[in-house]
Formats: sequence, C-alpha cells, structure tokens
Amino acid sequence: MPLSALALVVLAGLIHASWNIAAKKAGGDVRFVAFTSVVLMLFWAPVGLWMGWQQVPAWGLLEWGLVLASALLHIVYFIVLLRGYRKADLTVVYPLARGSGPLLSSMVAIFFLGEQISSLGLMGILGVAGGVFLIAGGPGLWQAAQDPEKKARVRTGIFYGGITGLFIACYTVVDGYAVKVALMSPILVDYFGNLVRLVFLTPTLLRDRPAVWALWLQQRRYALVVGIFSPVSYVLVLYALQVAPLSHVAPAREVSMLFAALLGGHLLGEKDRGPRIAGAVLIAAGVMALGW
Repeated sequence: MPLSALALVVLAGLIHASWNIAAKKAGGDVRFVAFTSVVLMLFWAPVGLWMGWQQVPAWGLLEWGLVLASALLHIVYFIVLLRGYRKADLTVVYPLARGSGPLLSSMVAIFFLGEQISSLGLMGILGVAGGVFLIAGGPGLWQAAQDPEKKARVRTGIFYGGITGLFIACYTVVDGYAVKVALMSPILVDYFGNLVRLVFLTPTLLRDRPAVWALWLQQRRYALVVGIFSPVSYVLVLYALQVAPLSHVAPAREVSMLFAALLGGHLLGEKDRGPRIAGAVLIAAGVMALGW
C-alpha cells in the first residue's frame, strides 16, 4: 500500500471514530440519519455541485446504478448502526461492525475481484481480526453473553454489529468498484449518493413536523458533527482505494477502532478498557503490516 494511501486511511480513521462518538451520544433513529443527510447536502453543496456540473452529465446507467445501490446500502447501514448504539455499547457494536465489514469486503476482493495479497498482508488482516475480537471484549465477551444480567445487551450488540458489518462490506465493494473500475469521483459518489438517500429519508421529516423540529433542536449539535465530518472520512478512504487494493484498504480502515477504544471508554464511560487497548495495538500492528 502506498504511504499516501495509508496516511489517508489513518486520518480517515480518526475522523470516523470521532463522528461515531457523536452518533452514539445522539441516540437517534432514522430521523437523525435524515438530519445528517440534510446537513451534508447543504454544507458540501459548493463542492458537490461544482464538480457535478462538470462530470455528472457524462454519467450513464452504470454510474447512476452504482450511486443508487450505494445510497440504499448506506441508509440501511446507518439505521442499523444507530439502532445498535441505542440498544448496546458502542465498544461492542462499533468494533464488530467495523471489523467484520472490511474483512468480508477483503475476502470478496481477493476471491472474486482477483486482487493479490502477500503473506505479510494476510498476517495484517489476521492481526486486525484479532484486535477486533479483543476490542469487542475478548473471551470476556462470551462470558458476559452467558451472564443473565449482561447477556441480552451483549448479544444485541453482537447481532447489530454483525448485521452492520454485512452492509459495510456491501457498500465498500460497490463504492470501490465505482471509483476503481467505473473511475467515478469519490466526492461525487458520496455527495450524489447522499442526495439519493434524501429522496428516501425526506418522508420521515414530513411526518409529525412539531416532533421532528423538537428532535432537531435536541440533536442538532451531533447532526452537524456527523453531517460535516462523516463524508470527509469516507471520501478519504475512497481516494485511498483509487491507488491501493481494496483488500488492503478495507482492513486498514480499522485503525479507527484504535481511536474508538480510547475515546469510547473515556467519553462514554464504558468499561474493560485494558483488552480494548490491547486489541487496538494489535489492529495498529496489522495495519502497519498491510501498509508494508
């Protein structure tokens, strides 16, 4: 992986972990997803529309089909992720989601898209997987799953983390194909995908408008953070995908869990920070192996 791509992925990881903290604190539902989409549309309009004016007229069925598929997958991903955050700990849902998704997409890239990976790269992927397991709780996660007082919340976190990871794998492969094969601009893939998402999300803002307005006043700080910064982290990853294999970039993204393990435990008061920090170190080592 080129050093430039690795630098983009690491920066994206820090930004990604930070906005996930905001999303966790918001405790929102599909209306929060709509809030963030509106913020994204308005804040990034100058960039998105300027680039779109030059490139979108040349799009055909393939490009619009990829944007539509990406938009729908991102909607379901975000809704499931937020539901998991409401029902379980971020430090269970987030690492399982962020770990299983890129690992699945790496497998698709290797076995179906013909990408090659070295033994060191394979060790890096395994290191990331081991780090994911430790951050999610390690052996104690399964013990907690048998504890009558904890098992419901832990199992819920495992369920939502796994389902979210599946959708992460799907949209990663779709978007990776868009920027690597269809040669679409990463910025336009994200911005116009968001416009398509708004078509499906707008009805949620029109129902019970007084309640929606009250919810906006309550969650606007977090919606602004997510709407402004989440596209930055993802666009950086898409640019990295243009110059590095998907099978390397996808697991390398899990450096974000190093930041989440520290931020989640400190800001959200979630426990068992020791194994999670050890897992974060293992992920960092795996990412370095992928970078080399």
